Amino acid sequence: MRRISIYGATGSIGQNTIDLIKRDTDAYDVVALTGAGNIAQLAQDARDLNADIAITADEARLPDLQEALAGSGIEAAAGKTALREAAARPTDWLMSAIVGAAGLEPGLIALQNGCTVALANKETLVCAGALVRKTAQANDARLLPVDSEHSAIFQALTGEKIDAVERIIITASGGAFRDWPLDDLANATVAQASAHPNWDMGQRITIDSASMFNKALEVIETKEYFEVDAVKIEVLVHPESMIHAIVGFVDGALMAHVGPPDMRHAIGHALHYPVRKHLPVERLDLAKLAQLTFRAPDEVRWPALRLAREVMDRGGLSGAVFNAAKETALDGFIAGKLAFPHMAEVVETVLDTTDPSLIDAEMTLDTVLEADHMARVSARRVIETRAG
Repeated sequence: MRRISIYGATGSIGQNTIDLIKRDTDAYDVVALTGAGNIAQLAQDARDLNADIAITADEARLPDLQEALAGSGIEAAAGKTALREAAARPTDWLMSAIVGAAGLEPGLIALQNGCTVALANKETLVCAGALVRKTAQANDARLLPVDSEHSAIFQALTGEKIDAVERIIITASGGAFRDWPLDDLANATVAQASAHPNWDMGQRITIDSASMFNKALEVIETKEYFEVDAVKIEVLVHPESMIHAIVGFVDGALMAHVGPPDMRHAIGHALHYPVRKHLPVERLDLAKLAQLTFRAPDEVRWPALRLAREVMDRGGLSGAVFNAAKETALDGFIAGKLAFPHMAEVVETVLDTTDPSLIDAEMTLDTVLEADHMARVSARRVIETRAG
């Protein structure tokens, strides 16, 4: 029986993971489930899976979680310390699906303990790719991709050598505003940005899809995970979301991963790796699908892609700065302090004004967290100046 933990259990990735676990509960011993504000869901899942411990990131909600778990024998805890301690418990496989930079430290702790980490938290590699790889290698731990694009690349590379790769194409749906007139974006609302045309995801990642910041993070993640040159990574807008990535080889061949927009495929691949098992996902009828369309992304509409290139060129801790500024700008948009197009402007300003010595510092957990903190402070200052 495999010991597993799910970090970010109440989000869309976590819930899809739990859906797969519940189909074969005898195969798993659930160690820890974590969430934030959705205490009812967290407690119910912990009971259903007989978890050892359930943790809320919100310390103020601990009494609610304790009440919801009363009489179950399941331990309840809250806060960053509890998240770290749970990540250190003996575990074979951990789903890292906490949104944002908050997922970095628990993931590193799990890797330090030799755990297989299924990585849905793209910020982990964006902020600290070299540190994460080094930690995994030093502890004989495995890092498996769960983002649909990176899982697709990983699968397309099975049996292949990375030096035979000429190009990697990751696809983007284009999000809620892919066909909007550019002049209308300044008036886009949070509700409109939160309605994805293809995927059922949380609010933050759905808005990031509309701004293409999600794809910008994935471009950086591709470079860090597969250790390929940035110039080999391309992005195509693919509205149908059926092809998740394409790997091109030096002989001109293209290997594409095709599947329905269902995260259970990538999750299931990581959960069962290195074998393939039956998954409850749609089987595509290619004749009915009829056509697949692609177009180059417009970097005027989506400046996040240009900024991702600049981050990869700069290197160092610029990924941590980029992500922290992006998260803070997103907070500003959701709070009504920024117009939709101004998020990218805030991020660019923070990147341009960050002290180079901070970006060039040796990459450790402490320096990554310091860069994250300073970038958030800087981004809030830029947002306040704009609002004023």
